[in-house]
Amino acid sequence: MPVYTVHAPVTNHAGIGATDRFAFVRDGFHFWAVVLGAVWLAWHRLWLALIGWIVVMVAVDFGLAALGAGRTAIFLVDVLLALLMGLEAASLRRWTLSRRNWRQLDIVVADNLEQAERRFFDRWSAKRRALGDDFVAVDRGGPPPTRNIAGQPFSPPPLPQNGIIGLFPEPGGSR
Repeated sequence: MPVYTVHAPVTNHAGIGATDRFAFVRDGFHFWAVVLGAVWLAWHRLWLALIGWIVVMVAVDFGLAALGAGRTAIFLVDVLLALLMGLEAASLRRWTLSRRNWRQLDIVVADNLEQAERRFFDRWSAKRRALGDDFVAVDRGGPPPTRNIAGQPFSPPPLPQNGIIGLFPEPGGSR
């Protein structure tokens, strides 16, 4: 079963409103990071890792060529580096999130991303309720104004004299 780590940005008031920014990073092997390493890094906006990946690949290829290695040897080393990228892709995402000042909130074990989100938010909301956070109650200040104030008689507003209430004319009236 896949393991997901849950990350959240560090903000002053990270509450229920910041949940849409939570990141779920699946641990394990990433096939597309092996096949399209640079594209995968750019897709996930891992810019420093992308620059490092390009520098390492160019340096290894030129270094092996300068040492007189054959094309087969260079290709095999590139395949090994691609496999390493697939194995460490999740670690690179977590590293980038920590560099961007995100914190790890939890670890969730689930079959897919949807179940991981459901399990995490079930636990997270239960924990928040236990701490006394009330997601439903919102402090909006004082009570809304009313026309029926205690001690004063209620009188409805007068109707318009031209027979038009709102935008609709009176039935049978002229246009």
